[in-house]
This record gives sequence, structure tokens and C-alpha cells, in this order.
Amino acid sequence: MAFNASFELLKLLDDLVDTCDIPLDKIKLLLGYAKSIYKLDLEDSYSKPMLWIGLYIALASLVCILAMVADLLHGLRSRQLWFPCKYFRINAVLLTVISVAMKLPVDLSGSMLGVVDQAAKLGSMAFMCIMMANLLPCLATMDSNELLSNMAALCVLVITLVVNVCIQLQTGVVTGKGDHGSKIVLFSYDFLEAPGLKGRSTSIILAIIYVTLLLVMLILHVCSSLAILKSKQIIEVKYQKSHDTASEDIQQSPGKLLTVEKLQKHVRNHWIMATSGSPQFITACSPTSSASGVICVLITVLHTLTMYGCIDAMKNKDYKSDYKWSMMVILVVQSTGVVIGTISAVSRCFVILSFKVSFKIISNQFKVFKVESYWTWKLYDWKHGSIHEFRSRNLEVVIETLKRLILNFCIGFQNGVVVVCKVIALISLFFMVCVVYCFRCMKWLLKAMFRSSGEEFKKLGRNNDLSGYVLKLEDETELAERTLEGLLKSVNQLVQKGAKSQPNNLMKLLQKSTKNFQGVKQFESFDHDVPSKVELYQDCWRLPVVTLTTIAVSLPRIKREEVDSLLESVREGLLYITVVEKCLNATNELVSSQKTAETLWREVIFDKKWLGNALQDLASQVNTTDQQIVEWFRDKAKNMSQKDIIEGPNDDPISRSICVNSMYRITETILLTCHTNTDVTDSQEKLFNSLSTMIADIIEACLSNLPEVITMKCHTSVIEKREDSVKDAARLLGETTQIIETLQDRDIPSMNPRDMPFIDKWRAYKESIIP
Repeated sequence: MAFNASFELLKLLDDLVDTCDIPLDKIKLLLGYAKSIYKLDLEDSYSKPMLWIGLYIALASLVCILAMVADLLHGLRSRQLWFPCKYFRINAVLLTVISVAMKLPVDLSGSMLGVVDQAAKLGSMAFMCIMMANLLPCLATMDSNELLSNMAALCVLVITLVVNVCIQLQTGVVTGKGDHGSKIVLFSYDFLEAPGLKGRSTSIILAIIYVTLLLVMLILHVCSSLAILKSKQIIEVKYQKSHDTASEDIQQSPGKLLTVEKLQKHVRNHWIMATSGSPQFITACSPTSSASGVICVLITVLHTLTMYGCIDAMKNKDYKSDYKWSMMVILVVQSTGVVIGTISAVSRCFVILSFKVSFKIISNQFKVFKVESYWTWKLYDWKHGSIHEFRSRNLEVVIETLKRLILNFCIGFQNGVVVVCKVIALISLFFMVCVVYCFRCMKWLLKAMFRSSGEEFKKLGRNNDLSGYVLKLEDETELAERTLEGLLKSVNQLVQKGAKSQPNNLMKLLQKSTKNFQGVKQFESFDHDVPSKVELYQDCWRLPVVTLTTIAVSLPRIKREEVDSLLESVREGLLYITVVEKCLNATNELVSSQKTAETLWREVIFDKKWLGNALQDLASQVNTTDQQIVEWFRDKAKNMSQKDIIEGPNDDPISRSICVNSMYRITETILLTCHTNTDVTDSQEKLFNSLSTMIADIIEACLSNLPEVITMKCHTSVIEKREDSVKDAARLLGETTQIIETLQDRDIPSMNPRDMPFIDKWRAYKESIIP
């Protein structure tokens, strides 16, 4: 039962009253003890769910760890060894998860009587410090409003954590006071008895250290946030200049497509600009990031010693809190997080510092007392900004004076923090010199043994001065040279990855295309009316491709392998057509037809139907000649009433109307050029080949816009999205290299390049020239 102790005491009191003559005041005193025991029983009943709460804390910690691991794997896979924050980043969800993981340090009343309990509470603070170090680069991915709100939330979380720990230091929850506290033996008994430390618990010392480091990490976050906004502006100005230089020889001329070599150069240039100018890369290169890496090493050493001192306690299951054995789970999980987070933060600093290891950069690092203007620009902006006007001039003077005094202090404090971080970075840099130069010697030996390993970089950089495209806040030539090789390798890896996913089925279909894209003109005639009145819409590339494919796959005499091959080829082609349309045809006039094509394709590929009519049933409804099959589609579209369109299985009448009109126009055009053939199989094969050729011509004409799409994806005005956009361009270039090379042999129309993304412009141009 939940209140056994209380019931037993009351029963004992009844027996004493019955058997002994006890004074009334003594009985009242004993009843008072009964009330205290009842409260303890009540607290025990309330603490039963704490085991599950402990597991919930461990689960929240595991989510944070998995996010950090995902960033590690993403950085390794993309060769971005400064490990940008893609998954583990400050937002409302993550801050909520972190607050759950930090329940132990903020628990003011939970008694931590065991060694494992104390170690888990201290380990949570160490884990929080490590997480903050890994969250630092993600500050650069936010705009000013996001940065303000997320930093405010982080400050509230950290300050609450610090205040609660300080309260626990006073109340003895994190302490070694009295008999209820347990010491964690880290170094030796002599250390605990050393002068100045005698009688003090190691738990208190560690708690004070962690609280101090938490505040330091919060200061680093605030200082970095103040510098990020101005540093983005500096990088943006340099990016625009480099972009203009890179775009000088990439303009497409009428009748000519950009070559693969020019596109590769353009992608490489913008990849270097986007990556070296990435806000996260810039933040990772900052002195605050180096300082956070050093803090991570210190925390890991302290926590390792803590775990070493707890080995016997863990073996003896010395956990006495209400969380029970879940404290062991929390300690192990969060200790794993400390190790993984430290690997990420230290590796980031290692890579960044390795870029700087040169005698020139080391000599420049001695100028540690120089603080760049972007660190204090925002503070000076606030200082010189106007305040709200008050009616009282004296009040306005007082507020203005206070504002300047506070901001002067903040400016001085910011300068001091930057100088200290630069000193820490300089110390770390000297430590890195030996390691990096030993690594370079090993690399030189490997290159001497395998000389081909360096040919890739030479090939990529041949006849191209790419170092000028490395964006940096400071004029560090050596940094550009050290970074360049890694960036070129990473972009080459992206292109090669895309090359492994080239659309082979689509390439087979494109072999059937004509040299001058005649199918774009032949698939539809302007000389007939449409059966259904609908709002005028502009045709898109996907709709005729899907309509022609619908007719082709309905031919019953065509081999199943050929039909499946066509469907797979069209599927691959539609993927790239969609990319072209989203980049170059994102207009309101094309939305309806693009949506119609997407809906119709899903119906054809998954349901094998056209507007609810099963394609495999055509053979039983009509004779199997090619002309009759086309006539069936024509008649079905022509006879479909407005009621059928509105009340059909598709709940979008406009989409159904567009689909009906497209089918009618295309089938009428086919019938104008269709010749009767007594051999049914031969007639269907000819029709199938004719349809395949028109499909190939339309797809190939659309894909002639791929160079323009790749060029557009290389440049975006949003600095936070620039790196991902160029990454997509590199992959797209790798996937479509064969297609672009094939298009070089085609007779590209001498159209205005701005008209090439529109199929109506192509058809109008084809109609205007002599066949």
C-alpha cells in the first residue's frame, strides 16, 4: 500500500493507548510525528513516476546526440569538415528538447544522495556546455529577427539553469555538506584535503566551474551574434563583385547552348564563393569558435575524471534519488553526448586552424589586440541611434547618457572578449603547427608514391585563377590557398555523385529525337476548335508529353517491355522538365496546366487510367487499328459534356477541362497525319514510334534550357540558401552532362533566350519559319 508507514504508526499508537497510560500531551506529540510520516509517504507516492521522467530525460538527450551525429556524418559526406549545423540548430523544437534534457540541473528539490546522482547532475551541465559549443555556427543561418528571438530564448534557458544551480549550491542539493552528501573522488584524497579545498566537496567545485563555463559560452554566443549581421554584409558585397566577374562569359547566345566546360567552371566558381562565404563557415573561422573548442576540451577532461571517480559507484549502483536506475541511463547517454559533441567542436577548430597554419598567418596572429570593426558595428549603431523622444528634456538627457554609458561598457567588453578569444586561438594555433606539418609531410610522401592523387586538383584548377573567388572577412591569402583544394574536391565529388545517377532510360528515348525538334511543331495543330470552353490557359511542357504518353501506352499490340521502357524514360524526363518549369516557368498563367499534367501523370502511371477510363480496356471497346484508338480518345474528349467535367472523379473541373482540350487537339492533329494500314501490328508500331519521336523532341526542346537552369541555381540572393542552391546545380550538372553534350549536336533555334523556356514560343517560332 502507498501509506504503510503511516498506518503502522497509527496502529502502534492505538495499541499503546489501549495497553499503557500515556499522557495526552505525549499522544499529541506522537500524532505530530504521524503527520510527518504521512507527508513522507505522500511524497513517496508522488515520486513513483520519476523513473519514467528520468527515461524521458535520457530520450531527450539522445535526440540531441543523434542530431549532432547527423551533422557529423553530413559534414564528412559532403567534405565540409567544419561540420555546419544542418540538423542540430537553435529553434523552438530543439530548445524544448534541450530544456527537457536539462531537468536534472534545474530540479531544485530532488535529493541527490548517491554518487551516481551527483555525477548525472554535473554531467548534465557538462552536456549543456558541449551542446552550446556545437550550436554556435548555426547562429549565422538566421536573419536579424530569428537571431534576436532565438538568442533571447537561449539566454532565458541558460540563465535559468545557472540560477537554479546556484540555488542548489546554497541549499545543499549539489554539495557535500553533512552526512547526506557524497563526494566524487576525482584525483586523490590528498587533493580534497589540499589547502583551501579542505572540507569542500568536489561536487561544489565542479558545479562552480560548469556554471562559469556556461556563462562564458553564453557570452560567446552573444558576441558572435553581434558580429554576424555586419560580417554577412561584408561577405555579400564581396560576393556580388565575384559573381559579376564569374558571369561575364556565361551569357547564352541565340542558337547556341553553353558548353559543359563553361558550366563546370561556373559551378566551381560559385561553389567556392558560396562555401567560403557561407555564414556558418565564417562563424567557424571566428576566434569565438576556437575558444569554444578549447572549452570543450576542458569540459571533456573534467567529465572524464568525474566518470573515472564514479566507476565503483556505478558498479555498486549507488543511486539513491527518486529517479532510481534511470540516473545511470542519463549519465551514460549524456556522457556519450559530451564525447560526440567534443569531437565535432574540436574537429571543426582543427580544420579551420589547419587552413591558417603558415608562417605568414602565425605572424599575423600576433596582432591579437586588433579588433575588426564588424565585431562592434552593431553596438556603435545602437549607440549613435536615436531614442524615443520624451517631453522632458532632462529625462531624455539622462536616458541618452545611460544608454551611452551602457553601450560604451558593452563595446569595451566585446573588444575584451574578442582579444581573449584571439589569444586562445593563437595558443591553439601553435599547438596545431606540429600536428599539421607532420600531416603535410605524410601527405607529401603519399603524393610522391601515388602521383596521380594530385592530378584531379590540377585538372580542376588548370587555366583558372580560382583563388580570387574565395570570400573572406580578412585579407588572408594563405587561407584562400589552403581552402581552395578542399573546396574543389568537394564540388567535384558532387558532380561525380550526380554523374552516377544519369538518366540512362531517358538518353535512349532522346536518341529517337529529330535534329531540329520537329515534334514540337507536329504534336498539335492550330487549325481546329476545342470541344470544351474553358478559361484560356498557356500550354506547358509536361502536358503534351503526358498526353502523348497516354496514347502510346494504350496501344495493345506494343510489347510490354517497350511500353515500360517508354514510361520509365518519360518519368525521368518529367523530373528534369519539372525542374525547368519551376525555375523558368513559375508564372501564374502556367500553374493550371502544370497542375493538370502532374495530376494526369499520376493517374496514368499508378492507375493506368485517363480521366477514369482504364487504358487496358481500349482493346475490348474498339478495333485495334491505330486510327481507331486515336479516334476513341478524340471522341471521348469531344463527347465529354460540361457535366461530366464538373462531376467527374477529379474534383478540379478546370484541370479536367484542360486535360480534355489537350487530348482533343493532339488526337485531331494525329488523325490529320494518320495513314490507314491493313497490318494492325505494323500500324500500331508506326504510331508508337511516331509518338515516341514527338515525346523525345518535346523533352529535348525543354531540356535545352538546362544550362540556363544550372546557371540560375548557382546564384541566389539569400545568403543562407546559397550553398544548398549551388550544391543542387552541381548535382544537376553531373546528372545531365550527357544530355547537354547531346544537345550541342542539335539545331538550336535562333530564338531570344528569354523565349526558350516556353513551348508556345517554340511552336510559334517553328510555324514562322519555312519547313
